[in-house]
Amino acid sequence: MVDYGWSGEKEVCMKIAISGKGGVGKTTLCSLLAREMARQGRTVLAIDADPNGNLAGALGYNESEAGRIEPLIEKKALVEERTGAKPGSMGGYFVLNPKVDDLVHRFSVEINGLRLMVTGELKEALGGCYCPENALLRSFLRHLIVERDECVLLDMEAGFEHLTRGTAESVSVLLVVVEPGQRAMKTAEKISSLARQLHIKRIGYIFNKVHDDDQSRVMTDVFGAENVWAVIPFDMNAVRADISGASPFETCDGMRDTVRVLVEKLEQKV
Repeated sequence: MVDYGWSGEKEVCMKIAISGKGGVGKTTLCSLLAREMARQGRTVLAIDADPNGNLAGALGYNESEAGRIEPLIEKKALVEERTGAKPGSMGGYFVLNPKVDDLVHRFSVEINGLRLMVTGELKEALGGCYCPENALLRSFLRHLIVERDECVLLDMEAGFEHLTRGTAESVSVLLVVVEPGQRAMKTAEKISSLARQLHIKRIGYIFNKVHDDDQSRVMTDVFGAENVWAVIPFDMNAVRADISGASPFETCDGMRDTVRVLVEKLEQKV
């Protein structure tokens, strides 16, 4: 914990990874958590690590006015400067632990009282070879999770390619978002199994888009009541916000209230 001086109390610096099947609402949940934590006065850094996500828009960033946020992994000059190798090259020699501690200051974007960075997708390498882009990104994520002193929220894709064993062990909690449906539940079970292999100690399930008590009951029977940290009812306002590009924090009062309670639960568990 670190004292930021704004409240006279120690701030709990949680490192939260959010995962789940595509389309279940990971990005919506991440944006709500980030905005609520910032509203409470916390120092928050949100990371869009899902290549199919749009965390910036969910947080209230207007890309048409402010411009596209270039993912970290697409900054070719930076990758070459820090690793000593051209992006896309495989084999040969390059720096495996490049300098990354200045990247948040240089490239993060301020949105509604918090900061956002877009990392981009890890590059596929033939035969599992390591490449300069991946070296930079993995070093940066380790810096975020292990070394920095603010609340970090990672909006991740369903897999754990971004996390190494060392960074995963330092994640405060993994939130697995699940919607009613067998595919989403099976994906959540696979994610949880991978997380345990990486020694993530705290795993909580967030049920989203729940239409009724029967759906919640069936899902609870699968995951266990003690592991369900929040149930978010289906909210048509969230659909409208997604279509219009609005931030759900401004438009979805019920979801915002549920997330406020979730933040309190996270404080207790972490």
